[in-house]
Amino acid sequence: MARIESEVGIRTNTFMKWVDDRFPFTETLKYHITEYYASKNFNWWYIFGVLSMVVLVIQLLTGIFLTMNYKPAAADAFASVEYIMRDVEWGWLIRYMHSTGASFFFIVVYLHMFRAMLYGSYKKPRELIWLIGMLIFFVLMAEGFAGYLLPWGQMSYWGAQVIISLFGAIPFVGEALVEWIRGDYAISDVTLNRFFAFHVILLPLILVALVFLHIVALHHVGSNNPDGIEIKENKGPDGVPLDGIAFHPYHTTKDLVGIVVFLMIFSGVVFFAPDMGGYFLEHANFEPANTMATPEHIAPVWYYTPYYAILRAVPDKFWGFVLFGMSVVLPVFLPWLDRSRVKSIRYRGWIHKMALSVFVISFLMLGWLGLQPAEGLYVTLARIFSVLYFAFFLLMPYYTTIDKTKPVPERVVFHG
Repeated sequence: MARIESEVGIRTNTFMKWVDDRFPFTETLKYHITEYYASKNFNWWYIFGVLSMVVLVIQLLTGIFLTMNYKPAAADAFASVEYIMRDVEWGWLIRYMHSTGASFFFIVVYLHMFRAMLYGSYKKPRELIWLIGMLIFFVLMAEGFAGYLLPWGQMSYWGAQVIISLFGAIPFVGEALVEWIRGDYAISDVTLNRFFAFHVILLPLILVALVFLHIVALHHVGSNNPDGIEIKENKGPDGVPLDGIAFHPYHTTKDLVGIVVFLMIFSGVVFFAPDMGGYFLEHANFEPANTMATPEHIAPVWYYTPYYAILRAVPDKFWGFVLFGMSVVLPVFLPWLDRSRVKSIRYRGWIHKMALSVFVISFLMLGWLGLQPAEGLYVTLARIFSVLYFAFFLLMPYYTTIDKTKPVPERVVFHG
């Protein structure tokens, strides 16, 4: 038995040497996993980056299976989705996994971004990681919007009609740009085919490439930690950070627990509440698109509603579009807006903590207001919370400068 195991080990080593002579497999494995040293004090906020990868895989796999039966034609799209749901074996499960996965993708990405804001993961030397991450977010928004049109239901059609028409507010080139996006003078079969190509081919390729760059950039400078301390500055005689542990197996085992819990929650939603009361799948989208009947209340899916509320809070279409664009783009500049001497919220003063709390409340309220009719008190509240949303970013250079910070320890602190 021992001799057989020895022979297997020799053959494995020989095979790996053959591979390594032609491709840096072992070297890459060590650099990114087994000898990539991350801080020992990671908490559960650091699970959402891994969960984003899990959801990305779910979306890619289920998307491939859905394209096998989906027909990107205005006359057949809605019926093909119904065919997937009713006649394709396990088609309902694949479709619900994909639609639920879209919402869960934004949930984990928003939480991942919030964690970066909590611990200052966008500050030097991680500015490029944050910029690539924001590009991922923009592509993800475009991917979600392109996929939103494909079921060709009432809300898909009219939601796309409203969002695409916004680009018409851009001076001089607006109308031509709208026509280019649609590929026609109105949303039609051509638009559906174009968005199908974007959703299935172009945007996923860009998304995967950006995720790859995001991880490479992260592993080059190293992960941030809840204390905001650079562990590479404190190394032992062997060159290993004193406060670092190998990503595998220590962090991967913790991540595995988080993935299992996440999949349990994900499965619960897929099997018991796939439409989540109309938030994940709007009830109007179970009706085929009707170009002659406008829904009483048009609103995008929940993960766009904070920005949609800002858009509707402004009576002028042009300035509404400008503020809509600014609300999405402003987070890009966080590395330069934040003038604080420390990274982590653990060592920041009460001013920043209050500002971040107000920002979170504003974002959540705008998300809710974006689902309500644009009238009366809802519009007034949307304007108030829009001001608070923009104040968080525009006033950041001032309040992060005057905010009193606590001394940052030289070594990371483990909170059990």
